[in-house]
Amino acid sequence: MADHEGKKIVLAARPEGMPTAEHLQEERLEVPRPGEGEMLLRTLYLSLDPYMRGRMSAAKSYAAPVEIGGVMEGATVCEVVESRLDGYQPGEYVLAGAGWQTHAVSNGKGVRKLDPAKASLTTALGVMGMPGFTAYAGLLELGQPKSGETVVVSAASGAVGQVVGQIARLKGCRVVGIAGADDKCAYVTDELGFDAAVNYKSEDFRDRLAEACPDGIDVYFENVGGKVLAAVLPNLNEFSRMPVCGLIAHYNDTSAPEGPDRLPGFMRTVLAKRVMVRGFIQFDFAPLMPDFVRDMSGWLADGSVRYREDVVQGLENAVDAFQGLLEGRNRGKLIVQVGEDPTR
Repeated sequence: MADHEGKKIVLAARPEGMPTAEHLQEERLEVPRPGEGEMLLRTLYLSLDPYMRGRMSAAKSYAAPVEIGGVMEGATVCEVVESRLDGYQPGEYVLAGAGWQTHAVSNGKGVRKLDPAKASLTTALGVMGMPGFTAYAGLLELGQPKSGETVVVSAASGAVGQVVGQIARLKGCRVVGIAGADDKCAYVTDELGFDAAVNYKSEDFRDRLAEACPDGIDVYFENVGGKVLAAVLPNLNEFSRMPVCGLIAHYNDTSAPEGPDRLPGFMRTVLAKRVMVRGFIQFDFAPLMPDFVRDMSGWLADGSVRYREDVVQGLENAVDAFQGLLEGRNRGKLIVQVGEDPTR
C-alpha cells in the first residue's frame, strides 16, 4: 500500500440484526495532510466495544448515530506521524477517537498522550481506558459494594466484567461471575480470583447460580440481560443494587422477545426487594477519572488486578471480530491491531 493510501470502514447501511460486511464496508482512504493546528495520526490499535452496535442504529439514544457513509467510530491508539499542532511531536503516542480507519487528522480535542514506558499501549483501550473506568465507576458509585456482600457480574471475562469482579474482590466481597463458556469461567476463578463462576449455557444454570450465591445477591452488575437477568432476579436481596451497563443479549433483536411479558415480574421484584436499578454511561462519572487512574495504576503495579486482551490482526478483520464480540467469541478485551506498533 502506498504511503498516501490507507483504508477505512464506513457504515454503508443500518443493520437489522447482526451487522455484516454489507453494512460495514471497507473503502480506500486517501491519507489526509494536516492543516495548521492539526496532526496526522496513524492507527496502531482499534478498540471494539458492544456500544458500537447502538451507533449503527438511528434509534434515539444517549449519543448520535454514525451517519450513513461515515467512518465507524471507535477509540484508537495512534502514533503521531506529522504535526502542525503545538504540544505534539512525530513519534508520540496518543489515545484518540480516530475510528475504524488507518489514518486520521486531529486538532487535539479529546486526545490524551500515552507513555509506553509506563504501560502497554493497548491498556489505554481496556483496563486503563473506557472499559476499566466503566467497571470502576459503575461498581463503586452505583453498586456500592461492602465487605462480606455478594457481587455477581455477567459477561464476567469480558473487558468490563473482568475488572468489576476484581475490584469487588479488593473490597472484600464474595464475587460470582457469569460467562458463556467453561474456559471463561475457569479463567475468572483460576486467574482472576473470583470465588465462583457459572456458565449460563449449562442446563442447570439457575440452580448452579443459586448454589453459588447461598446468601443471595447484593450487587448485580448487568452487562447482558435476557435469560441471565431472569436467573438473577429470584436471588436478589432486599436493598440490592443493579448498575445497568449493557444488554448485549438484545443488541441484535429485530422483534420483541418470545414468551410472556416479564416486565411485571421484574417490577414486582424491584418493589418487593427495594432494588436500586440504575442505568449509566461511563462519562456520567468523568470527575472520577483521576481517582481511577491513581487506583488502577496501583492495582496493576502490585498485581491486584490482572487482565486479558484478545488482539485480532488487520482492519480487514474488524467486521468479523465485531460479530464475534456480539456472539461472545472473544476472550478478554477485544482489540484490532491496525498498524505496526514500534514499541513492540
